[in-house]
Amino acid sequence: MKNYIKKYEDILTRMEKLGGKIPTTMSGFGALHKASMASGVISAKAKELIALGISIAANCEGCIAFHVHDALENGATSEEILETIGVAICMGGGPALVYGCEAMEALEQFKAVNN
Repeated sequence: MKNYIKKYEDILTRMEKLGGKIPTTMSGFGALHKASMASGVISAKAKELIALGISIAANCEGCIAFHVHDALENGATSEEILETIGVAICMGGGPALVYGCEAMEALEQFKAVNN
């Protein structure tokens, strides 16, 4: 079983380290992320759920850790995250099913820490 909380923390640490080596790129990505994920016509919560669905379909475990965490931080419920997993499976087929299970595991781990 993967530890998504540790994965989330490890990636944050590595991104900070990478930022020291390529600060312009990381600063640009940070600005893009902040602007694109901010609430607008679409809420930040909905944007995190969209990003989670794409993360599952793209088979990105690190992205799954981040977007499950951030979806919860933006008020997503377990049910909303599970429905997002379902949509991702519909769009991504078998590989998305496997990564959807990973997203469910991440959800369970983050929820256990926050309860």
